[in-house]
Order: sequence, then C-alpha cells, then structure tokens
Amino acid sequence: MKSIFPVVLVGCFALANVSIGVARSQTAVPQTAVQPASVDAHSLPPAPLGKSTVIGGEILSVDAVRDEIRIRTFAQRSVTTIRFDERTRVYRDGKLLTLRQIAAGDHASVETVLDGTRVFALSIHMLSHSPEGELKGRIVDYNPDSHELTVSSTMFHDPVKLLLAANAELVRTGNPNLTSHLESSDLAKGALVSVKFVSDKNGRGVADQVDILASAGSVFVFAGNISALDMHSRSLILVDPKDESTYPVSFDSDRILTSHTLHLGDHLRVTASYDGDRYMASDFAFD
Repeated sequence: MKSIFPVVLVGCFALANVSIGVARSQTAVPQTAVQPASVDAHSLPPAPLGKSTVIGGEILSVDAVRDEIRIRTFAQRSVTTIRFDERTRVYRDGKLLTLRQIAAGDHASVETVLDGTRVFALSIHMLSHSPEGELKGRIVDYNPDSHELTVSSTMFHDPVKLLLAANAELVRTGNPNLTSHLESSDLAKGALVSVKFVSDKNGRGVADQVDILASAGSVFVFAGNISALDMHSRSLILVDPKDESTYPVSFDSDRILTSHTLHLGDHLRVTASYDGDRYMASDFAFD
C-alpha cells in the first residue's frame, strides 16, 4: 500500500483562521541576504529523512546567524520559522543559486521535513509567481455550505482554513476501492488528508486536490522497525526502512504483547484500524 504520511497524532495538528495570503506585509521588510556559510557541506550529517511537505509563501526575513528563514505562508496569517544549512538547495525559477541569494520579500515554495521538533528546508524554490502549497494533517471541520475545509497539521501552530474548489480532484489512498466522487462524509472530522492548494486572486488558499489517507474505521497493515516504544502509554512508532515513513501505533499490551516481547529495532508487521484519532493495533507479527 502507499505510505501514509508521517502521522503525529498526539498533539498533532493545529493552525488558525486563515486568509491564506501570499501578499507582502504592509510593513516594509528590509532585503536581507544570507552571508557566506563557513561550514563545509561535506562535514554535515545527511539531511533529515522522512516524507517532505511543501510550504508556500513570502520570505519575511533571513537570519544568517541562526541559519533560519521566517516565512508567512498562504496557509495561515502567522509566521513559520524554517531552518536551513549547506545541505539546503536554493533555486530561482529553476536556476540553482547560493544560500547568500536568499532574500526577504521573495515568494517561495519550500520543501520541508521535520528534523526532531524543528522544520528543516531541503530546498527553497524562489518564484516569480504566487507559489502553490501542500498540507498534510487531520480534518478539524468541513462546512459544506461555505465549502470551507479546516485542517490541522504538525507543520503549523494553528489550524488552516481552505476553500474547497468545486472541481477538486479526490484521491483515496486509504481506500482506493471506493467511488471517486467526493462526498461530504469523506471530509468527516478526524480524517487524515493530504491537500494540494493554490492561492486565488484574493489571496485565499483554494484546495484543488484532496487525498483521503484514512477515515474512521479504515484498516491498514504497516511494516517497519520499532524506533520508539513506550509501554506506559502503550504506543510505539514504526519506521518503514524503504522510504522512512513513520507510523505511530497504539496497542493493548495486556491483550497483545508485553514488555518482554517488544524491543527497539524489532521488525514488525502490524494490522491496525484508524478510529479518527489514532491507529489501534489489532494484530502483530514479527518478521
């Protein structure tokens, strides 16, 4: 099955009322360029692994001391801080640039990945047009009358509000056998989704593709190595070595396993159902 995006269901998703704009701030922002880095890229560890997410918006500032950019995304009114270093690739309309050429005021699409609790830029694509965006998270609410979709995500602090396009494409990674016609029930609270969207002429985010990754009652089979184990909370995280996708899974230790049979690094095949909040294991098998 296709990998489900790295889910962080505990405290997982949050974003705020959004006029998803890429308009420049009314307050002038000085054009700050990144100074030449003194770190040799070959001396750095490999870039963080895992599924990446694209964040689009306007670069507000560049901090060459902390190696961070602050970007106002068109997924929210507030600002997101993204870390970068010599491993980050920088482009302008497809042309490769240097880190010193990142400047405040540019529109950009940033390919990001979580590095621990921080957001790291794998690549920064500065564009001459309003960038597109991608959001992965859990549905907080959907209003069929206003076509407003609210999604929370680990990438942001507050829930994001998007307009759902009338001709939005529906993909069902979680259950490809269902009809492709979009129903309001598909967008039920708790459903895990991946949403692609663009900015309209008013600066609002308009979702033109929704991938339903999981809905309440869906059953999945995950395989991977145990990277984290907490017997007290009865939860573990599997990492698929094929693509570094992560799957947080809850389980009943009394019914399935004990601390004597689970160890970090064990390779498991887990059957789990999604209840709208978490993946709950019903069966384990050691590979």
